[in-house]
Amino acid sequence: MSDESHRACPEWSDMLHGFVDGELDSVHSAQFEAHLAGCASCSAALARVTAIRKVIGGNGVKWRAPEEVRSRVLSSLSLETAATVDQEKAAAAENGIWPRIFAFIRQWSLVPSFAALAASLFLFVNLPRGIDIQDQIVASHVRSLLADHLADVQTSDRHTVKPWFNGKIDFSPPVVDLAAQGFPLIGGRVDYVGGRVVAALIYRLRGHVINLFIWPGTSTAPGSAEREGYNISRWSSGGLVFWAITDASAEDLAAFRKNFIAQAGLAPEEERP
Repeated sequence: MSDESHRACPEWSDMLHGFVDGELDSVHSAQFEAHLAGCASCSAALARVTAIRKVIGGNGVKWRAPEEVRSRVLSSLSLETAATVDQEKAAAAENGIWPRIFAFIRQWSLVPSFAALAASLFLFVNLPRGIDIQDQIVASHVRSLLADHLADVQTSDRHTVKPWFNGKIDFSPPVVDLAAQGFPLIGGRVDYVGGRVVAALIYRLRGHVINLFIWPGTSTAPGSAEREGYNISRWSSGGLVFWAITDASAEDLAAFRKNFIAQAGLAPEEERP
């Protein structure tokens, strides 16, 4: 087999290495896994990269410096570190907390393992906590389309779907069949969004899947958005929050929301930007 057959698709090459290194977020990981399922070239490339990483990480591959050389290097580093620490302490005494943090990172950057630790701590205190709710909705939607995870209870009978949630969640979601309106019910499942277990109702519009996530929450301003090629709609009523997502058009999703609100007997809300 030629080398060409082992190469990843050009547009997926960067994502492949990010996937192997564990650097992709949940949305892009799901997208790449979906691509792998139908792409022999990327699957072969992934296997090759994984095998190479395994060999590189094996015993006897990395060269280890003689103890005498390591001792000399560490001794020199200790002297330089001591001088650097004295300089940084004097500078930090005249400044605030952030200069001291940067000084700490520079100080320990002389030793790679401590440099990595210092950089990790710095990122930990600066990265935003949690993931944007829209990203979580997209990730859950994409996951549901992979490997038979669309519905835990698969039926168009709302009288079967609604009681199925009993004991699995701590609220009762409204379940309606919109087949007459062009959005037949497929089933339901439990999912995890926003740090809690939620209900997910699955509807279909021709070849498009609509995931409707529901959980208890305070009133949220109705609105719509587009993320990663998916249309998203949100609203709330009766102490419940609703998020719908699909790859169908924004107009189709708006029609779905209007019909769901009407059939479920929810109080309509005015959409805000």
